[in-house]
Amino acid sequence: MPDEPTEGRDAAAWSPLESEGWYAARNATTALRDVLIRAGLEKDFPYLRADLNAFGDGLVDLGRVSPATAERLAELLRLGLANGFGRDSSDDSHASTITEKHKGRA
Repeated sequence: MPDEPTEGRDAAAWSPLESEGWYAARNATTALRDVLIRAGLEKDFPYLRADLNAFGDGLVDLGRVSPATAERLAELLRLGLANGFGRDSSDDSHASTITEKHKGRA
């Protein structure tokens, strides 16, 4: 109600900018956007955005893409895996470097 006191915080006053999940999603989205730009795919992912689920967990929404874009992305991933960039790799420094690089971004 308009005449109720607003001293306490409630769910209606919550902001995603107060969430670690939001910043994680935004930083990951920025990192992915930068790589897509370098690969010439920035216009092929028009719906790329950071998001939160109902529990406040950060998500990266890639959106819908054309079959040609999906094939190009698959080829880039295959090339990366062929060059040793994968989850099975014993050196996880690639992912942590990207995360740390974008952590302080505004």
